[in-house]
Amino acid sequence: MAADRPESRAWWIWGAAVIAYLAAVFHRGSLGVAGPLALDRFDVGPAALSAFTVLQMSIYAGMQIPTGLLADRFGPRRVVTAAVLLLGAGQILFAVADSYSMALLARGVLGVGDALTWVSILRLVATSFSARRYALVATISSALGALGGVAATFPLTLALQGMGWTPTFLLVGALTAGYAAITFGFVRDPRTSSTAGRPSGAAATLARVRAAWAVPGTRLAFWVHFGTLFAAGALTLLWGFPYLVEGLGVAPATASALLSVLIIGQVVGGPVVGALIGRRPECRMPIVVVYLVISALTWAPLLGWPGGTPPLTVVMVAFTVFALGVPVSSIAFALVRDYNPIQQVGTATGVANAGGHSATALGVALVGLVLDGVQGMPAVDGYRIAMLALPAMLVLASWRTFVWWRRARAVVLEAQARGDEVPVSLRRHRWDLPRLTTAASR
Repeated sequence: MAADRPESRAWWIWGAAVIAYLAAVFHRGSLGVAGPLALDRFDVGPAALSAFTVLQMSIYAGMQIPTGLLADRFGPRRVVTAAVLLLGAGQILFAVADSYSMALLARGVLGVGDALTWVSILRLVATSFSARRYALVATISSALGALGGVAATFPLTLALQGMGWTPTFLLVGALTAGYAAITFGFVRDPRTSSTAGRPSGAAATLARVRAAWAVPGTRLAFWVHFGTLFAAGALTLLWGFPYLVEGLGVAPATASALLSVLIIGQVVGGPVVGALIGRRPECRMPIVVVYLVISALTWAPLLGWPGGTPPLTVVMVAFTVFALGVPVSSIAFALVRDYNPIQQVGTATGVANAGGHSATALGVALVGLVLDGVQGMPAVDGYRIAMLALPAMLVLASWRTFVWWRRARAVVLEAQARGDEVPVSLRRHRWDLPRLTTAASR
């Protein structure tokens, strides 16, 4: 799986592609600070507002396996170029939307464009850089993409205040669509991206998805991504700003700055996590477990503070912890790369990437539904009750992660016993499965 092109050229190609991902993250998070404006513009309530993000993220999650298949078959160049065009078109449509249904359509188009970017970039990284560099480049890609989220907080707030809804979203949509010329001209596909000659019918496609899903390492990656990404996703994409402003009474400018903590933590933490797991792959799952425990402990003071309004310092610490979940979630992609053949990496990456984003969509929907159900209560109590959905999801994810960690370890331990080469050498513990059973592939 080593690179098949000079690495300096690979960096240039990667750079052109990762800017497209930065744009995708910006558009994905653009509703975060525009949410209160959207309530007035489309005359809707919290549940209807959450439908924008739920639709977008549901499309994103549902498109991950098809995106992996497309990236494996057609290569990242064409897929990323199509993504940029769809992102620009969706945001332009959102800018001029004057009805709720048209705005939903616009966010759906954005969701499709967004869905096509990340897996394609990981496919490009997997086939352009060595295995040693993969984890670092993948986390740097995520960190740079997070800068798009920074732009979608305080800078976007200023633009909306100064220019208004339509001019702001028209401008960013047009700039994004124009970038398609750059991706088409500069991004080049690795030779291994082509699947010409391979079966391409529906049965063969389903077989590739089943083959990726049958790998315990892929299933483990799905739950790792599910459990580490959704808190930052739900807060950044929609509920962080209303929670801070309406639930905690924070000034909008301060709320935007606090939301930036969710992004800055990703930018800073990404390269650190990538460098660590690149040099010490045996640290990957211990990092995940420690993060899941710390994340669970973080929700307690945030939602259980007497009176319901924790100090801003507590909120900032909590948001920093949730932000670090995004770089930790990249461990899922390192697991996918290690446990799948290169021809299957795109598909398996799509499977894993669907985990965190389906969790984000679920979390956004649950918070919105609970908020609708507690209308009439004081905002601070309503948001505290609604946010309980997120730690409940964390408990589910932690349980499933542990289950599939044991099963993936069983595969590696059996391979070691046979003398096979394994990605990470393991030592058996008392809590390991005694041997791999048919349950490990269910």
